[in-house]
Amino acid sequence: MGVEGCTKCIKYVLFVFNFIFWLAGGIILGVALWLRHDSQTTNILYLQLGDKQAPNTFYVGIYILIAVGAVMMFVGFLGCYGAIQESQCLLGTFFTCLVILFACEVAAGIWGFVNKDQIAKDVKQFYDQAFQQALLAESEANNGRAVVKTFHETLDCCGPDNVGATFTPLWTNDLCPKKENAWKTFLEVSNCHKKIDELFSGKLYLIGIAAIVVAVIMIFEMILSMVLCCGIRNSSVY
Repeated sequence: MGVEGCTKCIKYVLFVFNFIFWLAGGIILGVALWLRHDSQTTNILYLQLGDKQAPNTFYVGIYILIAVGAVMMFVGFLGCYGAIQESQCLLGTFFTCLVILFACEVAAGIWGFVNKDQIAKDVKQFYDQAFQQALLAESEANNGRAVVKTFHETLDCCGPDNVGATFTPLWTNDLCPKKENAWKTFLEVSNCHKKIDELFSGKLYLIGIAAIVVAVIMIFEMILSMVLCCGIRNSSVY
């Protein structure tokens, strides 16, 4: 005997929420894959300075997002099927998966909040090392010049967050995006520390919005799944 009345309404509301949850998982998976292959981040984070690789902290977060998106799609499908079939077993499994996923999301959010400044800081330190090697003409052995040029061309920036370095002839004439003259370059092109901060803060802001939306949907789904599960149990008594 199927559920009736308000419980039946909850059944279809839960189905709709799970369908939205499934779509959200697909969107997060797509956004994560886009961030993973975005030209700005890949150009910078695949760089190598001598035997030192660019920091990969950002990619750790992206791989977590890819896994979360895939799991969300699976859990969303499980919830949709469990709601339509009115299966207490599937709904209980769905609720357990949601709790685990919610806990993982909270843990990932805390990790991201703690490391949000460290990501940009590590990349800026990597850039500064390459910039110093380029200025000291060590680029033949350590490819510092090529690394610096990649930063400058990808982010349309010029030089570190250091006013004294901006007057170095090598900085204005050889390593930076070409403008009509060096003075125009100094006025129009931002320093690379600022651009690195903007690059990662913008992407983390996008990830944060998606995480908040998903967390709200999860809370509603946990409540609805338990209410529906109780309704199914009560209806089976009669």
